[in-house]
Amino acid sequence: METFLYQASIFLLAAVIAVPLASRMGLGSVLGYLLAGIVIGPILGLVTATSDLQHFAEFGVVMMLFLIGLELEPRALWNMRQKLLGLGGLQIVVTGAAVMAAGMALGLEWGPALAVGMTFALSSTAIVLQTLSEKGLIQTAGGRSTFSVLLTQDIAVIPMLVVLPLLAAPGMTTLNADGSIERHGEDAHHATMSLVEGLPGWGVALVTLAAIAAIILAGMFLVGPIFRFIHAARLREMYTAFALLIVLGIGFLMMLVGLSPALGTFLAGVVLAGSEFRHELESDIEPFKGLLLGLFFITVGAGIDFGTFFGEPLTLLALALGVMLLKGAILYGLGVIFGLRGRERWLFTLGLAQAGEFGFVLVSFSLQQGVFLPELGERLLLVIALSMLFTPLFFIIYEWLSQRMGDGGEERADDEIDEHAPVIIAGVGRFGQIVNRLVQSCGFGTVVVDHDIETIQLMRRFGFKGYFGDPTRPELLHAAGIDHAKVLVVALDDPAATTRLVSYARRHRGEGLHIVARARDRTHVYQLYQAGADDIVREMFDSSIRAGRYVLEQIGLTEYEANEAQNTFYHHDRYTVRELAKHWRPDVPAKDNPDYIARAQELEKELETALFSALERKDDAA
Repeated sequence: METFLYQASIFLLAAVIAVPLASRMGLGSVLGYLLAGIVIGPILGLVTATSDLQHFAEFGVVMMLFLIGLELEPRALWNMRQKLLGLGGLQIVVTGAAVMAAGMALGLEWGPALAVGMTFALSSTAIVLQTLSEKGLIQTAGGRSTFSVLLTQDIAVIPMLVVLPLLAAPGMTTLNADGSIERHGEDAHHATMSLVEGLPGWGVALVTLAAIAAIILAGMFLVGPIFRFIHAARLREMYTAFALLIVLGIGFLMMLVGLSPALGTFLAGVVLAGSEFRHELESDIEPFKGLLLGLFFITVGAGIDFGTFFGEPLTLLALALGVMLLKGAILYGLGVIFGLRGRERWLFTLGLAQAGEFGFVLVSFSLQQGVFLPELGERLLLVIALSMLFTPLFFIIYEWLSQRMGDGGEERADDEIDEHAPVIIAGVGRFGQIVNRLVQSCGFGTVVVDHDIETIQLMRRFGFKGYFGDPTRPELLHAAGIDHAKVLVVALDDPAATTRLVSYARRHRGEGLHIVARARDRTHVYQLYQAGADDIVREMFDSSIRAGRYVLEQIGLTEYEANEAQNTFYHHDRYTVRELAKHWRPDVPAKDNPDYIARAQELEKELETALFSALERKDDAA
């Protein structure tokens, strides 16, 4: 017990130090956990045996797949079937087959080679999605294709975990005459806890199908009533206890029938995805998933044998780069087949070229099942870790290629704009769509330009005309009629691009053009103010004020009083922004600007006085 607590304490301390540092350096949390494990294990030697803790931490993977299932309603999966089965399925099959062939060429038997192929067919969901989100690339064509492949890979982990035990080396499993499978070695001590041990093949199939059916039926008909029963107790911790019971109970049932716990929890997640309790389950499980998954990555890092690496560093580096180049070539070819162009194809290629965190899971599981020898497992863990460490370098290469290609690159050619109107709308996401509908419904013409071809095509299906192209390019703006337009609405997602477009339009047209711009936050408001925007609309400001008004109405204010408070706050905030813009300095953060802070405090007191006066005037009038 003391050893367990000591190791757990060391692991948590390493995570608290290493993960924030890695995140600030742009390496991502997964690499932070791996580096923490490497430091406390192979380098400092603070921990030696990690197997007991690793078995405990593997439930982080089980919880991750449960949460993935919760995000995937069956209808959503069906709607994405073309990209999931086409692009994602081809990537897994082709990459797995290519790596398997390479493994057999290097002397592996077909079973271990297939396991290695499945392992390297996966990419890092954690690293790639985090990087795409940070760089604002998730909504690009390459980003959406990358997400589809990652989602397919996450789903594919389930059948992979089911298949791996069947690839065990001779001596680890025995096929009896009656068709039953008998396991030896590491899992032998679990025989008394198995529901299928010694059963004939048809009996194993029936019990397995019954367990899966029980999970689906329980998710459909039992979870809801039990949640309502727990709700009546008014004890918050019972929700968490029930969420953990679902995951652990289903995982245990899957182990009893000889399947991966991840399979059952994933199925349960998909079944519960449409439930009204979905968000409650997510919020209860998420902290445990993050902690246990992080602990799992630390144990992987701590268990890496760097003696093996220093014994053959060039070979292992060559293997890691070779796997990434092989995957990259396949991904590039798939990008060509599925119509990705220019920067989007390179984003898709370089973003998915690494191995992923589930590779650690498959290697660990394969070692437990005796699919390949420990020496090969050590090398695979090192190759996976090295490929993940190379990933930031590949994204740097992508950024370099992006700059060389410029904004257009090999992208689809801009549409030819064949009409002009008094209003130009640059960007037609959720914000721009509402502006466009309102203006057109009032009988005024608009010219809509957006650089997302899928958004433009969707608009056209609903009868709204739009043009594909980058609205920040001067030649496209002139083609859209910037020289004669009365109003320019800048509704781009990228704050920097918004500011550049406002600045160019103001320089070009002077005061003859009215510019309405969408701002990300108050700092962006100041930037747009200096760039020359006339009306600046913060993304969440109006909706937040409306929400605040509803709150006031529910805690005691009348509808009239809440409306007065809303109007007073709105006008004072506009005055506040104009006042603070005089003290804002682009080269100094607001927290380090004493004049800005002092004026902000004064204005906050003025707001309290203004609100109090507005409500008092109402009382006097009554």
